[in-house]
Amino acid sequence: PPAHSHNDWIGPPDKHSNLRPIIFYVPPEESPLERRLREARQEAQACNQRFWARHNCAFRQEKEEFIYSRLKAKGLEMRDETGQKATLNAEEMADFYQDFLSKNFRKHMQYNRDWYKRNFTITFLMGQVAVARALRWLRWKKKNVGN
Repeated sequence: PPAHSHNDWIGPPDKHSNLRPIIFYVPPEESPLERRLREARQEAQACNQRFWARHNCAFRQEKEEFIYSRLKAKGLEMRDETGQKATLNAEEMADFYQDFLSKNFRKHMQYNRDWYKRNFTITFLMGQVAVARALRWLRWKKKNVGN
C-alpha cells in the first residue's frame, strides 16, 4: 500500500486458500489495545489461510485420486481420445463430496470452534477499542471546550 494510506488493503485471492489476504494499516499512534486487536485479526487471518490452504490441497488431491480410480475401474484414461480431461457425472462426484465431508467432519468442527473463539475475541477487542476511542475523544473535546 502507498505510504499515505490509512486503510487496510485487501489483495487478490490466494491461489491455495482462495482467501483474500489483508495488509493491516498500523496507525503511528497505535495504542496497546489497538495493537492487540490488530494482532488478533492478523493471527485469525493466518490461521484461516493455513487451514484453507491445507484443506483445498487435500481436496484437490483426493478428488483427482477419486476420479482416476473411478475412470480406471471403467477402463478409461484420464484424457479422452480428443485430449480432453475425462470427467465423471454429478452422481459419481456426489459420492466423493459426501465421503470427503464425512472424513473431514471433525476437522471442520474444530475449525469452526476455533473460528468462533477468535471472532468473539476480535469482537470483544473491537468493543474495547471503540469505548477507549470514545473516551479519548470526549476528554479531548472537554479539554478544548474548557480553553
